[in-house]
Amino acid sequence: MHAHDEPDHSPSAVPSDGAPVDGTAREWWEARYAERDGIWSGRVNAVLADVVAGLPAGGGRALDLGCGEGGDVVWLAEQGWTVSGVDLSRTAVERGERAAQAAGVAERTRFVAADLATWAPGADERFDLVTASFLQSWPVEIPRDAILHRATAAVAPGGHLLVTAHAAPPHRDLPEEMRAYRFPTPEQDLAALQLDGGWDVVVAEGRPRSSTGPDGERHETVDSVVLVRRRLGQVSA
Repeated sequence: MHAHDEPDHSPSAVPSDGAPVDGTAREWWEARYAERDGIWSGRVNAVLADVVAGLPAGGGRALDLGCGEGGDVVWLAEQGWTVSGVDLSRTAVERGERAAQAAGVAERTRFVAADLATWAPGADERFDLVTASFLQSWPVEIPRDAILHRATAAVAPGGHLLVTAHAAPPHRDLPEEMRAYRFPTPEQDLAALQLDGGWDVVVAEGRPRSSTGPDGERHETVDSVVLVRRRLGQVSA
């Protein structure tokens, strides 16, 4: 449940026949990953790269929710971060592990195949950066708002939580059955976090960008970007 860079590598992409897969979100995504070896670009998400450029050099501990095939995890590890990536699909996680090995950063990465609807880090685990890039799934949806709210508990004092999402269709040719999907606004994602007074909102905005659809044509779309920071001295309940 993750994307990197171009929308033809986006989680909104559908199986090659355009038909939804019946069953659970895990079954849908395993079928999606089974289509070919490598469905994402492997490049770091541009918003994440921009945010990390503004953080202290040398990295810290990071958690990538919905890590897919590990493009962001590997990139963060290459920047010096120690990174955990979690995804619903075991196939995606195994590909992430191979990518980390190939990049020579396996010792700074950990991949977990788990359902974010119920998974949580250890009670004492806190991260300097928690990221959820295009954590969206359709036609089989996930409890996204609840996942985002739970993610706030994993952020260490002084740490950041970054949520990047499709705020509009990533390309023009979505199948009819997917057009009812509710694309979140920055305000809705910020509300989903249910922040208390111990946080600062750094960014909450829509960012236009051009993307390439499956037909190869350029398309103007919008991403929702929400970046929040837990104040020093603040701990989660």
